[in-house]
Amino acid sequence: MKLTFLGTRGETKGRSPSHYLHSSLLISYRGARVMIDCGYDWLGKVGPRAGPAAPRPGAILITHAHPDHAWGLKEGAPCPVWASPATWGVIGNYPVRDPRIAEPGRSVTYRGITFESFPVEHSTRAPANGWRITAGRRRLFYIPDVVYIIKRDAALAGVDLYVGDGATLTRSFVRKRGETLIGHSPLRTQLTWCMKEKVPRAIFTHCGTEIVDGDEKAIDAAVAAMAAERGVQAQIARDGLELVL
Repeated sequence: MKLTFLGTRGETKGRSPSHYLHSSLLISYRGARVMIDCGYDWLGKVGPRAGPAAPRPGAILITHAHPDHAWGLKEGAPCPVWASPATWGVIGNYPVRDPRIAEPGRSVTYRGITFESFPVEHSTRAPANGWRITAGRRRLFYIPDVVYIIKRDAALAGVDLYVGDGATLTRSFVRKRGETLIGHSPLRTQLTWCMKEKVPRAIFTHCGTEIVDGDEKAIDAAVAAMAAERGVQAQIARDGLELVL
């Protein structure tokens, strides 16, 4: 399974050469190509106006309906798009040719890639879910915006790689709306989840201002130190990063 980080920037005004496009991941496996998330920066890059450098996915998965994750679909998509009922409730008027519903607890297989959605706490207006992806013998969990994974033990069981929320390194962006937690847990907290669930490796995308505008070497050193304390390997993703899992 090959992973390509098409974009790694969160919903922040800043941009850098390393974090220029909204976070999106392309998974390639035996000719199949699945794109996770399609934010506003991707408008025109997956539909009928897509140019020769477009990712050309055969399927798209959406984590939630916020602009930096779903507004690239405003002109439609030429392939099946899986999202939760709550997400379709927000973007159901987009001219997606083949909209499909992802139900938690029910796995779907597309050309050898199996995926399953897991609800997480992040937003009340755009409820989010993470994606557990399996191809061959490898498995990853992708969740770019998260306060808490509701069924974390099941979501991360047997996972080789956690791809998480890089909105903040150590400062909590968690707050309450009514009785519900919203926002972003810091990278440090997510590394603790990985330690507890025995996930050996983590990569962080959807980078916030602290990472986008920060000193890359200093940030890399800080992340490596936090990860080492927990027995996990970790790094910050940058636009264009490729790896084989």
